[in-house]
Amino acid sequence: MRAWAVVETGKPLKELELPTPEPTGKQVLLEITHAGVCHSDLHIWEGEYDLGSRGKMRLTDRGVTLPLAMGHEIVGRVLKWGPEANGAGLKVGDHMIVFPWVGCGKCRACTSDEDNMCLTPRSLGVYQNGGYATHVLAPEPRHLVPVGSLDPSLAATYACSGITVFSAINKVMPLPADEPVVVVGAGGLGLNAIAVLRAKGHKRIVVVDVAQGKLDAARAEGATETVLADGPDTSKKIIEAAGGPVAAIIDLVNGTDTSRFCFDSLRKGGKLVQVGLFGGEMSVPLPLVPIRALTIQGSYVGNVKELRELVAIAQSGALPAIPITNMPLNQADAALNRLKDGKVVGRIVLTAAAA
Repeated sequence: MRAWAVVETGKPLKELELPTPEPTGKQVLLEITHAGVCHSDLHIWEGEYDLGSRGKMRLTDRGVTLPLAMGHEIVGRVLKWGPEANGAGLKVGDHMIVFPWVGCGKCRACTSDEDNMCLTPRSLGVYQNGGYATHVLAPEPRHLVPVGSLDPSLAATYACSGITVFSAINKVMPLPADEPVVVVGAGGLGLNAIAVLRAKGHKRIVVVDVAQGKLDAARAEGATETVLADGPDTSKKIIEAAGGPVAAIIDLVNGTDTSRFCFDSLRKGGKLVQVGLFGGEMSVPLPLVPIRALTIQGSYVGNVKELRELVAIAQSGALPAIPITNMPLNQADAALNRLKDGKVVGRIVLTAAAA
């Protein structure tokens, strides 16, 4: 198989010829047709996370090894499977979304379809080769969700962008439909968050970003209010846009600055769900957390149960699409650089020859 892989952190991706995996046990081999380009890929490519005063966390410290074909928003067609997958109802040519957040496959989290909480993660595109390649190996048939009638480019985004915001939104629900929910970041995740909130019938969606062009895209997607984060008064502007301090904020950026203005925008009993990996450090006045009964919670991607539920909503027609830009798979490096330069509205999805 061919792969467009990180060989050295921060350096251009290289096209490699690698052995095509042969599925064993429950494994399923797919030929990739579409692969989304996620902001998390930039962190893997750069090789580290910013931990503020605690320095940098290198991906090698987490067990990431190079060369690596990144990409965890994967759609492909089934080619073959191992003998233990017989009876799973698979057919050659089945077009599938591949759940990438896999683990050991044996612990309680994995056997409960909550693989993203496994303590020994084996995520596709992070710890093993993922979507920037011609082929991918899914550990089990249960990690595959049929594309059905969905646009496969859009369907690919549900494997990360979609379930990440779906899981985060589930953590602040239920709320009255007219209770403002604040979404920080209007990239691919932010636009999918607007789509999910609309699909759930939510009517007040306040979106915050540093780029007016992305806020315009958020309005087009269905945001009811937008806030340009261009100064130290962002929390004041959020409170004004929402009509008062807010009950729920989903921070899809999660940097030092966003954590501060998010915290300062919460009302009593409010919840901040932190999703993004921008990095830095959060400093909060501790007495205010109990006095105002605040909740600060992390949310890590989503599980395969949530992917199935989200895809079912999309297939019902209730989930609005987000803007998609298609680029050939062999231009993965150019796509990453476009994302790094902030030139992407919505999501870039790479298309392979098999598409």
